[in-house]
Amino acid sequence: MTGLVLEGGAMRGMYTAGVLDVLLENSIKIDGIIGVSAGALFGVNYFSKQKGRVIRYSKRFCKDIRYMSKLSFLLTGNIVNKNFAFYKVTKKLDKFDNDTFIKNNKNYYATVTNVETGNPEYIKIDNPIKQLEVLRATSAIPLASKIIKIDDKKYLDGGISDSIPIHKCKDLGYEKIILILTQPLNYRKNSLDKNKEKLIEKKFKKYPKLINTMKNRHNNYNSTIEKIIDMENEKEIFVIRPSKKIDINLIERDSNKLQEVYDLGVSDCKKNLKKLKEYLR
Repeated sequence: MTGLVLEGGAMRGMYTAGVLDVLLENSIKIDGIIGVSAGALFGVNYFSKQKGRVIRYSKRFCKDIRYMSKLSFLLTGNIVNKNFAFYKVTKKLDKFDNDTFIKNNKNYYATVTNVETGNPEYIKIDNPIKQLEVLRATSAIPLASKIIKIDDKKYLDGGISDSIPIHKCKDLGYEKIILILTQPLNYRKNSLDKNKEKLIEKKFKKYPKLINTMKNRHNNYNSTIEKIIDMENEKEIFVIRPSKKIDINLIERDSNKLQEVYDLGVSDCKKNLKKLKEYLR
């Protein structure tokens, strides 16, 4: 069985979208996906078989303040607008093919961070339309989103506690694993600066375990990257990562920039396609 792991990274996820569309084009069989944040949001389109959907709606709405904006944050507490970006776009303006996703009958997991424990949880997505709140939770940026409650639990962005859930994928029993990263090989995460640390301590003072997880995120991330490199060298996993640094804003209004990052994903995946097929054989 083949598993696919998708790192997050906000608008760097356009890279992931490009890679996924090439995999779809080439009918790469995936038995299960575990995604984080933007990776989880965009990955659902693989099992709904909607090639090109992510880049299409992202370019269409990138200049629309109803989609993602500071105004949305001021009015609703969420930089990504709940009603417009998650519900109106998904159900009406660029409809997600929920029926095809369900008929595909594949395993799909979204990584979230439990605010009270500071630990990751992996919620199985069987029906994306009915579970849009889970997809909101996996991508709820800590200082730019409200905490999301699901079944009496409180969640934020899965990247806080498990940015790259490669070990969870292995635990689920996948023998072959494809990992799509959104940072180049030499990237390592820095510790929080003092100002951001103070903001986090103030905003989440009720959740000391979450604060601890956030303060240690860079250590966990960098340690995971080193393990990934070892696993890659041992040919345990196959990694597709950006061939150069991606420079894109959290709120990106330039549709050409979105296309550029998407095209990099397409290009890098095509260059790796032959080796990927060999690995899967």
